[in-house]
Formats: sequence, structure tokens, C-alpha cells
Amino acid sequence: MEIKIDNLTDIRTQELINTHLAGMAENSPVESIHALNVAALKQDNVTFYSAWNINDIMGCGALKELTPKHGEVKSMRTAKTHLRKGVARDILKHIINEAKIRGYTKLSLETGSMDAFKPAHRLYESFGFKYCNPFYDYTDDPNSVFMEIDL
Repeated sequence: MEIKIDNLTDIRTQELINTHLAGMAENSPVESIHALNVAALKQDNVTFYSAWNINDIMGCGALKELTPKHGEVKSMRTAKTHLRKGVARDILKHIINEAKIRGYTKLSLETGSMDAFKPAHRLYESFGFKYCNPFYDYTDDPNSVFMEIDL
């Protein structure tokens, strides 16, 4: 698996993001969806990563800079054909390492509170993320779970 910075121009990457957005829409009310579309992932404060096995996209994730010391994990998604192969774990490890290189002291994330998101909760917990209050410009939402880790 090769994890690389992705400029989001490849149709396979765009399709994975669209699958991610569709999954969010299936499991969350529209007002509680904080997933970023392709245009939002191209913002200067977001670095988007994709994982590949030769020409096959395996998954993705992004690191958004909130402040010079605080980052946010965004757009974590594993392609359906690569579930339970450790793709998300490797991408998250890559994002955490990049956050440390950048000098961030905290990494946060928002994800859904519904049962469909329980595997994500377990993944983040396994890396040491702890549940927390809403951060940055998020507000309290019963459909959201907020987590953070001190780096």
C-alpha cells in the first residue's frame, strides 16, 4: 500500500469521496453532516491523502489545519473492496505522524454517533483518542461524537 498526497483530480478518488458523502447521507441527518466534498478538500488548509495498491484506490483521509498547533482528521474512508485489511489504520497512522511533523499538539475529529460509526469509534479509541466536547467551530449535536488526542 502506498499512501500519497492526492490532488483529487483522479476520477477514482472523486468516486471514493462521493461514496463517502453518500454514506454520510445514509446514516446522518443533513444538518449533522460535516464531511467535505471534493472542492472543500482542495482548500489550502487541507491535505488529502489516498492509499493505493498499484492502480486500485484503497482508502483516503485528510488532515485539516485548524490552528498552527491543532489539526483535524477528515474524510476517513476505506473502499468497500478493501474493508478489514488495515487500510484505515494505516491512513490514520500516516495522518497522526504528519500532524506530529507539523508540530501540532492536538488532533481532533468529529464523526457520527449512530451505530454505523461504531467501527470508527473503536479505531480512534485504539489510537488513544478520547471523547471530548465540540471543538473549533462545531456545536453540541446528538448526532456527532467528538474525539481528540494530545500529540
